[in-house]
Amino acid sequence: MNISVIGCGRWGTFIAWYLGKIGHSMLLYGRETSKDFNELKDTRKNRLLTLNDNVTMCSDIERTIANSDIIVISINAQGLRGLMKELTEKGIEDKTLVLCMKGLEESSGKRLSEIVGEYSKCKLAIWVGPGHVQDFTKGRPNCMVIDSFDNDVKNRLINLFSSDLIRFYYGSDMIGNEIGAATKNVIGIASGMLDGLGVGSLKGVLISRGTREINRLITAMGGDGMCAYGLSHLGDYGATVFSEFSHNRAYGERVIKGEDYGLLAEGVYTAKALEVLSKKYDVELPICHSVYSILFENAKGEEVLSKLFSRPQKSEE
Repeated sequence: MNISVIGCGRWGTFIAWYLGKIGHSMLLYGRETSKDFNELKDTRKNRLLTLNDNVTMCSDIERTIANSDIIVISINAQGLRGLMKELTEKGIEDKTLVLCMKGLEESSGKRLSEIVGEYSKCKLAIWVGPGHVQDFTKGRPNCMVIDSFDNDVKNRLINLFSSDLIRFYYGSDMIGNEIGAATKNVIGIASGMLDGLGVGSLKGVLISRGTREINRLITAMGGDGMCAYGLSHLGDYGATVFSEFSHNRAYGERVIKGEDYGLLAEGVYTAKALEVLSKKYDVELPICHSVYSILFENAKGEEVLSKLFSRPQKSEE
């Protein structure tokens, strides 16, 4: 199967490596101005992996689109709208897009599938769930989720993408899995803040209350709240809340210590989007709002988190 991947960052490059490893012919797209693209083009490797021979580098978007009927997108979530404008101008109605990215549009709170739907009626799926490149490339297996509004698309992709390294589960709710996957990054930032304050022992409370908080939001949005307890959210906490490889956790730890992380984690944008959704659906999101207030309202982290974990516990939580 010929498959294209748009995005040659850490995760996009891994996808090309993984799908090439299980036998697909891969084309990995990046812009000529991208440092990551040029490194891979020149050396065939980054600090985490070496590309297989069946992965071809490409900076021509038209060739990328024409190369196959399946296009996996793995970019910053805030860049998806711009990319969709570019792709639809080239024609993608006969393609299957797979969004292997976790986030929400910060200004509107829209899910990524909603943004795609504004530009194209192409077949669409999402690929979410736990895992780090550092573990996968060492042969450590994990389970992930593929979901779609189209069951035929979902079945086809799971059959094409499954292996002993990644076992794919069938998603059953796009709203729940998209929201769950995006919001776990905000919980990850909160966990890093706890680490930075030396109170990582409170992560158990964070996990139990965080899943309930996201359950309420998913339900209010018309999704299946139980997705908060599945692989897209709670099942991804190990990789996001505890792992040394988690960018969101590391970002939260650096922020609370007043240190520069060097780049924004995806959960930062999602925290903004959740403020929009909290108001739109009239859902209280105390953990997510606490992260937002620290990141964007100059609230004192120790004071905010202390108040958060001393809040009266409601029976439903």
